[in-house]
Amino acid sequence: MTTQTDLARRLRTLHAQPPLVLPNAWDAGSARAIEAAGAAAIATTSAGVSWAAGVEDAGGLNRTTAIAALRAICAAVSVPVTADIEAGYDDVAATVAAALEAGAVGINLEDSTGGGLDDPAVHAARIAAARAAAVAAGIDLVINARTDTYLFGDGSGTADRAKAYAEAGADVLFVPGVVDPSTIEQLVKESPLPLNVMVGPGAPTVAELTALGVTRISVGPAITTAAYGFATAAAKELLSSGTYESLSTR
Repeated sequence: MTTQTDLARRLRTLHAQPPLVLPNAWDAGSARAIEAAGAAAIATTSAGVSWAAGVEDAGGLNRTTAIAALRAICAAVSVPVTADIEAGYDDVAATVAAALEAGAVGINLEDSTGGGLDDPAVHAARIAAARAAAVAAGIDLVINARTDTYLFGDGSGTADRAKAYAEAGADVLFVPGVVDPSTIEQLVKESPLPLNVMVGPGAPTVAELTALGVTRISVGPAITTAAYGFATAAAKELLSSGTYESLSTR
């Protein structure tokens, strides 16, 4: 029987054998589909979980709803799951404890709230609280420290934040909003932590990113967006023309 300790060890090992490619799930059904496709681990997307719950991303989700979705995802698959817990829902220690109880063995923890960057010391404290909660639970949690320096700024201070987050107990640096190869290569050189980037159409391939030194690659809400986009298009066709041609392509 695979224990949570085993899953935590497996997730950490996957980071030591890059690239770790993480399709992002938003519910139990999408998680099962991603596992069936061959994923060695699964990441959740807070945006997708929010939309599935009928609320807006970046502020609409709360701990109770997020953990309920996470519990269903973890129960549906046999691979390690790392959970997007946004900025921790006010009480990081309580959220991490709940995520671990739900079965997660990794988390994403972001350094922005309310559409703006938080002070790096504030986020370092969140990371330290997350690590302490994991130690108390006896789980070797993989902490993916997300910095939004490129989403809400020009990237200034990214290296300094990476160092502070590493010292606080983070394992990986997640920098969404960056797909330029030269910038990625510089981030790999400057960061004391392995680098996670978020990709989509137009981004370098997995092989190219690996060659640049990227350890972890995820797609954020891109799969969720595509799935809901297809549902909308199919429904519009059915309701307008009464035909079903879009369904034949899947």
